[in-house]
Amino acid sequence: MEKRETRMALVASAIEAMEAKMALMERATDTIIDLAAALTATIRRGGTIYLAGNGGSAADCQHFATELVVRLTGKFERPSLPAVSLASDGALLTAAGNDYGFDRIFARQVEGLIRKKDHLMLISTSGNSANLIEAARVGRKKKIAVSALLGGDGGRLKRLVGRAVVVPSGSVQRIQEEHTFIIHNLVQLIEWNLFG
Repeated sequence: MEKRETRMALVASAIEAMEAKMALMERATDTIIDLAAALTATIRRGGTIYLAGNGGSAADCQHFATELVVRLTGKFERPSLPAVSLASDGALLTAAGNDYGFDRIFARQVEGLIRKKDHLMLISTSGNSANLIEAARVGRKKKIAVSALLGGDGGRLKRLVGRAVVVPSGSVQRIQEEHTFIIHNLVQLIEWNLFG
């Protein structure tokens, strides 16, 4: 690819990213605000936010948990907030996968770790990951609050969660970029709700 073609491809990618963000804001601003309020309520009642996802979404779970436990920015110091990524423990994930199958790696953790006062957040670009669907089903059975960050049309997960923020794009890259944007804004809104 020549430099001019490369430049044009980057501009096209930037335009697509801006369009994805505008579509998200038009459709999901209130849902993001409501989700932040629900997550804040979880923390206020002494609950923990648990996160699950696969691949890049697993990295987003770790990112989200880190921003809550550590902090979003050095400009605002606040107490650590309770959050755990269910996608982080390699020994646990491989044991559950080996003994119960990959579809149960998160459901098994939901069964043993999550209580009614907690909140389960699922992150998926497609909304069709079998192991997240199974985790949502177990969470609902236990009467746990279950929410999701999704993409496209929300997939099967959209119908299984109480709140879903859906990035209306068919591009995995754009969905992942917007998930990062949503995560940062959720953390900021939680901080505002808790600490002013």
